[in-house]
Amino acid sequence: ENKHEEKVQDPDRGEDETKAEMGSKTWADLAGEMKMFLWNPEERTCLGRTAKSWGLILLFYFIFYMCLAGMFAFCMYVMLLTLSPYTPTYRDRVSPPGVMIRPYLNGFTITFNVSQPSTWQPYVDSMHHFLAAYDDKVQEEKNIECVSGQYFIQGGNESEEKKACQFKRSLLQNCSGIEDPTFGYSKGQPCILLKMNRIIGYRPGAGVPVSVDCKVQKGNESDLRSVDFYPGNGTFDLMYYPYYGKITHVNYTSPLVAMHFTDVKKNYLVPIQCSLNGKGIINDVNSDRFLGRIIFTLSIGK
Repeated sequence: ENKHEEKVQDPDRGEDETKAEMGSKTWADLAGEMKMFLWNPEERTCLGRTAKSWGLILLFYFIFYMCLAGMFAFCMYVMLLTLSPYTPTYRDRVSPPGVMIRPYLNGFTITFNVSQPSTWQPYVDSMHHFLAAYDDKVQEEKNIECVSGQYFIQGGNESEEKKACQFKRSLLQNCSGIEDPTFGYSKGQPCILLKMNRIIGYRPGAGVPVSVDCKVQKGNESDLRSVDFYPGNGTFDLMYYPYYGKITHVNYTSPLVAMHFTDVKKNYLVPIQCSLNGKGIINDVNSDRFLGRIIFTLSIGK
């Protein structure tokens, strides 16, 4: 029985002895073992592998990743063959256009005091900067005169450069900044420009020009008593459509409608909604304030 007890106790003794041996190793011993693992001069191995073993494994991974890169490049090449650089194959935007206003500096609230030029001068500078591309001389040099009232459809290869119709800033009349360099801001009668977002191939209005109207979005309708529209009666002429994309329609400048707010209630926040009207236009989606309409606030102080 004693011998049996000793045999049973032997494994514990062996473990204790092993722990004692491990505990007796110094930092120098551990460093030596690590050095031997990094480079064993007797077996001529590095990290446990010979030069031949390292060469084979590196060759394997080189071939493996080269095959992956080749497959990726081939897939990209095949995908690009199906895409046109001129017209998107798939479009995530809706066909009815969204709209935007200028000036656009601090969100959709345009606020200033007529008696303080420093409050409205940034809006004026922004308008002049935006309309620089619409200068009459620039338009005459780059673009051509088109027939009003009909779409300017251009055939030929899709890679051919397309011509663009002139839209001169003088068409904006009182909101052109030519006669009144302050665009009416110095008189408390600000001009705001409205533009439709560009959609390749889109023909708005189905043959009838799209028009613009503005009204008080919420509140008393008398807060907005008078608005003048330029050019004409505030329509987007058909001759500026369709748009063929920035690659081929190089000198294209989006048509504008200027809204001249000549009589707005002063010292009061007036929320205004300006909408597009025409066949195929959607302007009543509450979840999208930019689809076919734009909502902004005018606050004009004396």
